[in-house]
Amino acid sequence: MIKKHNFNPSELVSAPAPDNFHLSRVENEASERTKDYVRASSSEATLRAYKSDLQHFVGWGGNIPASPELVANYLADHAGILSVSTLSRRVAALSKIHEVKGYDNPTKTELVRNTMKGIRRKHHVAPKQVSPITKERLIKMLQTCEDDVKGVRDRALLLIGFASALRRSELVALDCSHIEFVPEGVILNIVRSKTDQQGEGRRIGIPYARGDYCPVSSLKTYMEISEIEEGSLFRPLGELGLGQDRLADHGVAYIIKQRVTLAGFDPAMFSGHSLRAGFATSAAQAGAETWAIMKQTGHKSDVTIRRYIREGELFKSNILSTML
Repeated sequence: MIKKHNFNPSELVSAPAPDNFHLSRVENEASERTKDYVRASSSEATLRAYKSDLQHFVGWGGNIPASPELVANYLADHAGILSVSTLSRRVAALSKIHEVKGYDNPTKTELVRNTMKGIRRKHHVAPKQVSPITKERLIKMLQTCEDDVKGVRDRALLLIGFASALRRSELVALDCSHIEFVPEGVILNIVRSKTDQQGEGRRIGIPYARGDYCPVSSLKTYMEISEIEEGSLFRPLGELGLGQDRLADHGVAYIIKQRVTLAGFDPAMFSGHSLRAGFATSAAQAGAETWAIMKQTGHKSDVTIRRYIREGELFKSNILSTML
């Protein structure tokens, strides 16, 4: 029988010490520092997700440590109710807490693995793919942007978001100090990203473009009109103009949906990911090499890029074009 411990999901790395075990002051301080570094090994978003997942498991009647049977029953009870991706994340959270606390990991057993395998086979639904904001769609959206502060901000955000192929979290994380204007265009210094938890960073170059839709010129105009010289680059708009806070990542999705609606598109088809997907799709349509697309998007694997390439080639060399 597995002994049940009182467990607070918010304390992911605070394993209780054994009975009659005393730490010296130095050892205790080192322990606290170690726990801080363990917490830092995962992003804040991941830790929040783990906390929520573990709270759900405990609220259902689970306990830590958990037996393989308990975890398998939890998964079976929620199969078809929660998505496969959500259950997979719950398994990851349970795995993490058991490993951190030094308990036997029930998620590594055949029972739990086969339960998840069966759930995937029976309940898996292909994820809904958002529509990409391709170059043609982007131009129609830009044409809805007014010459006021809001329109200038939205224009810069859309163009920089498309040209850089940044994730929306990376886009709103940009500070003025991350922007470097050079004779060729602008360099964006990405301090940290979803696939760069070690903080190695990367630099993205965006060259000047001819015509009315130059990302670099639009960014300069936005910074001049808004008089932003330091702090967060993209900010929310209030009654008194641009605020001092950072635009939330869901704010990017809101702006996109506003602009696609004004451009005459169905907003339900687009999301905050549509700019990034649009760059990759448009680049594939233009015949760009996979490695070149990945260099700009920062993808570590070409699996996702291949999906964009397939999307971009749906009408390229289509046999029907020679028949109709």
